[in-house]
Order: sequence, then structure tokens, then C-alpha cells
Amino acid sequence: MPLLSKKGINLPTSPIRKLVKFSDKAKEKGVEVLHLNIGQPDIAAPKEAIEAVTSSNLNLLPYGSSQGSLSYREKLVGYYSKHNINITLDDIIVTTGASEALTFALNVICDANDEIIIPEPFYANYNGFASASSIRVVPVISKFNSQFQLPAMENINEKITPKTKAILLCNPSNPTGYVYSKKEIDTLCELALKHDIFLIVDEVYREFIHGGEPHYSVLSNQRFSEHTVMIDSVSKRYSMCGARVGSIVSKNNAFIKNVLKFAHLRLSPPTYALLASEAALSAPKSYLEGVISEYTARRNTLIKQLEQIPHVEVSKPMGAFYCIVKLPVKDAEDFSRFLLTDFNLNNQTVMLAPAKGFYSSPNVGLNEVRIAFILDQKKLILAATILEKALEAYKKFVN
Repeated sequence: MPLLSKKGINLPTSPIRKLVKFSDKAKEKGVEVLHLNIGQPDIAAPKEAIEAVTSSNLNLLPYGSSQGSLSYREKLVGYYSKHNINITLDDIIVTTGASEALTFALNVICDANDEIIIPEPFYANYNGFASASSIRVVPVISKFNSQFQLPAMENINEKITPKTKAILLCNPSNPTGYVYSKKEIDTLCELALKHDIFLIVDEVYREFIHGGEPHYSVLSNQRFSEHTVMIDSVSKRYSMCGARVGSIVSKNNAFIKNVLKFAHLRLSPPTYALLASEAALSAPKSYLEGVISEYTARRNTLIKQLEQIPHVEVSKPMGAFYCIVKLPVKDAEDFSRFLLTDFNLNNQTVMLAPAKGFYSSPNVGLNEVRIAFILDQKKLILAATILEKALEAYKKFVN
């Protein structure tokens, strides 16, 4: 049998989708599964986006620009200016989702065996993107008890070696919901400047802020423009995960020039998805205001319900639509599997994302799960009830 690459064999399995085969079997048995494992919004996309596709009269889908259509990039420049991010058309490359943007960024910045520093827990696919590019992830643990705020700067600084090429983080954070402050972002920028490395910030949840801490973009301060890269996407903002349209933005001309080489390799972003994404930017301000208000209400409902479950601890997300939850179990992955294979309440159960997959350090987060509050409040209350009953049943199941 031909040998497979070690890269492919060692590629980590997604903790978000790892248990899908068990949820599929549960559904085959007629059990309704409430999916809190994946950040798939259930809120309708802007009608402008859908209508742009359904009303189009295209009779040919030709290749587009590798950089993304001019009209869409013009719309993005206007969108970012409203967030005090001043860029030009040439600072943007449109990508097939934020995933491709991150893959491009890592490949442009790093060679094989180079290192990137990431505060953990972090979006699990960062591990996969790095591994696929033969890049080593160097984690710096942030703590549940401090709501996952940025680790002490000396802890990050001591991880920097001649192999370090970038620091990567998500703001607001997936999976913790932490929102990094202006001070924290600028301090990391200073560190990047000092060591002549990049700071890459995934800002796909920019709008989703719950409370008083405003979002501060990594591109806000022109002083750090040569060392900063922003990753973005329409997936969460406009409930358009399937469109697969993201962007990579930087004022570092040499960086963008080399990203474009990778964009040439995949030819162009998808035409219909670009139409929808461009139209979404024309949605009224009230659309996003309503979405943000709904997620904040869901956050508050979920936290209230979870805090009533004995021995369960909940982080309080400041942004995005995720929270990390500590459960009174030794192995949260085993419990999450139990929910799908051996438990249901009135023929309903819940699917969670075991949090150990969001850490790169071994034996961390074993009793934690990530919960995405992407269902309506009624379903979130039901999910919390199911979780409480399942914890009681699991205690008997393992003893």
C-alpha cells in the first residue's frame, strides 16, 4: 500500500466535528440533536444578500480577479472606514473564507518548522492550518479564572525565539468570547515591532460585543502597519458561513504582494458568493443591530441557566457567541459522546464541543466544553435542562 504523508496522518481532528458520526447515529434513531458544538448562526442572512443571487441574470460564471472584485473591495474600504480602519483597495485580498486567509498568511510569513505563538484556548483549526503548513504552534495558556484575558506579557515574550515569525489571536475570541482591549492589542503590537515579527488578528466577530468594551482593530494604529495583518469574513457577521468569503488586510505591501501569489494559485473567489457578500454590506444598520441584540440576549439566558446547574462553572464572554464551561466530570469528551450515544431527554439531546481540542498543551481543558449560543433562547433553556439531567445520569453511568 502506498505510504501517506506524515503531515496528513498527524493533522489534528477537529473537536468541533469530531463527534459528528455519533450525532448522525442519534438522529437515525429519531433523537433530535441541539447543536451547540459549531458556530453556525440560525439568524437569517440579509435579504439583500439572498436577493442579489436569486435576481442575478448571469448566463456565464467566468473567472474573476484573484484579488477579489473591484466593486466588493470598494465596499469593504467603506465598511472598514466606519470602524476607524483606514485602508486602500490594494491593502485587501478577498479569500475563500477566513480559513484560506489564515492559510495564505501563515504560508507567506513562515517556512517549514518556523513558529507562531497563540494564546490558548484558541480556534481549533489554527492548529490544523499550522500543521498543514509544517509550522509549529507555541501556546501560551490563558486562564479560566481570569476570563481568559491575555497572558502576562513576560509569558509571551519568553516564548519568542529566532524561529518565531508571528503571534496569532482571535478578537473577540473563539472559543472564549474574550475581547482584547486597546491596551492589550497595542502592547502586542509593540512586542511584534520590537522582535520584528507579525501580529495576525482574526477579527471575524468584530461586531459581536456584549457590554462596554469596544472592539479595537489591529489595524487601528498606523505606527504598527508593517507588522500587522487582519483576517476577516462575512460568515458570522451576516450568517453566510456557506458563502466562504473572507479577506486578508494589511498595509505591508510586500506581504500583500506575496499573498497575491497564493491567490493566483486558486484563481479567484466564487462569483455568486461575492455577489451576496457585496450586497450584504448594503444591508441597513438595523440588521446588525438586531443580530447583536439577539446574541446578547442569548448569552444572558444561557449563562443564567448554566449557573443554576450544580458544580458547573461558566466563563462570561464579552464578545462573539461562545463560552467555555467547566463541567463536574473528568473527561468532557467522554461526556459529550455519552450525550449522543446513551442519553436523551424526551427524545432530545445536546451536542457540545470538547474544549481540550482548543488547547495545544497536553492535558489541559479536559473537563471543559465550548458552547455556541447560536440557537434561540427557548432552545438554549431546553439545552441547559438536558445538560443538567445528563450530568446526573452520567455520574451513575461511570460509577
